[in-house]
Amino acid sequence: MKTFIIAEVGINHNGDIKIAKETIKESKLCGVDAVKFQKRDIDLVYDKETLSSKRESPWGSTFRHQKEGIEFGLEEYKQIDEYSKSLNIEWFASAWDLNSLDFLKQFKLKYNKIASAMIIDKKFLDAVAKQGKHTFISTGMSNFKIIDEAVQIFKKNKCSFELMHCISKYPFDDVQANLNMINVLKKRYDCNVGYSGHEKGGLAISYAASALGISSLERHCTIDRTMYGTDQSASRTPPTLKELIGGIRKIELALQGNKDKIILEEEKSVAKKLRAHIKNNNE
Repeated sequence: MKTFIIAEVGINHNGDIKIAKETIKESKLCGVDAVKFQKRDIDLVYDKETLSSKRESPWGSTFRHQKEGIEFGLEEYKQIDEYSKSLNIEWFASAWDLNSLDFLKQFKLKYNKIASAMIIDKKFLDAVAKQGKHTFISTGMSNFKIIDEAVQIFKKNKCSFELMHCISKYPFDDVQANLNMINVLKKRYDCNVGYSGHEKGGLAISYAASALGISSLERHCTIDRTMYGTDQSASRTPPTLKELIGGIRKIELALQGNKDKIILEEEKSVAKKLRAHIKNNNE
């Protein structure tokens, strides 16, 4: 199975469409299958007290200033849609509320994504599932009860989905990865399982997830990890993203083959040479 690789731009564009386009272009050059963004109606996702609270950012001194500064509107998403089509790359977004889900309909996107934060919102899950698009469901901050209920909603609506093993810590330590959960989820829900990674530097955890047979991989990406933003430290820059994808494609090749242990044609001449001294050689 070829792993479907998603470059999570998220909000790493910092409200700048030029940065968003550059990230899309670099992700395409790295070989990803799709890029993903995040869409919120901040007045639905956050309460008034939170929005008015103090938070220093390049856009002002309140939480509202910061959230408004990094949120794209219709004009920016039209540009994302047109630019992605010009590069022949899929794009989609994780909606964080029903208004945002409705907003994204106009772009006729191929995929939906349930963020880990949204997996407990049954009304929202039902609305997503009713769209009938293949949906990636992240499982961070969740136990089996929560995942059971989400899966039931998608199965009831006969909507194609796959779960994504996820640890919602940005970044998390290697020991917290719990990659054994990938096969646990496969067995419990009889579905494809991907991996949404937020680990610290290095690619070993994602490579290990690939070797466990994930169907999809989502990694945050950025063109500059020193830019403003809470997700930047858990993000991959183009050189490491390209290295990651190259490694995963090699792992996929290495996992091909049948389950019968045979002697390769190329091994026969080597065997003849290295076993010539063995008297009972019956090859």
